[in-house]
Amino acid sequence: MPVKDVVKIFKALADPTRVRIMLLLGVRELCVCELMYILGMEQSRVSHHMRVLRDAGLAEDIREGRWIIYRIPKRSRGLVESLFAGPFRERVEDSGEAAADPSKLDECVRKNVRGRDCGPGGSLGSRRRPHPALRAPRTERNKQKEA
Repeated sequence: MPVKDVVKIFKALADPTRVRIMLLLGVRELCVCELMYILGMEQSRVSHHMRVLRDAGLAEDIREGRWIIYRIPKRSRGLVESLFAGPFRERVEDSGEAAADPSKLDECVRKNVRGRDCGPGGSLGSRRRPHPALRAPRTERNKQKEA
């Protein structure tokens, strides 16, 4: 593997959220809605992190019906497993940021977040704010309240 590819992998893993995502993907394949639920992030932020991981070859997406499912590619699984083995994994899993992730993942599966919240009418999809052109016009009084 060329050194530039190794550097790209380490740059991708230099973000705490992406390390958490990799640990989660090591457990099971996940869709964006599930990652949003577990991480407590908006879709655009999750998608950005997934793009960085895909570009580094650490994640791939597959279409499964109406869902885009993310997983660790077969060619990268051995590398990821060795990077996240032993004491390193324990330190990350015990950190304040990632400590709740395994229980949130269990809760996510139990609540069927993928089947319930994904898609156009799902509750996670509705968290997005409407496009500025679709929002109600702000009155002068509302502008003063916001200031």
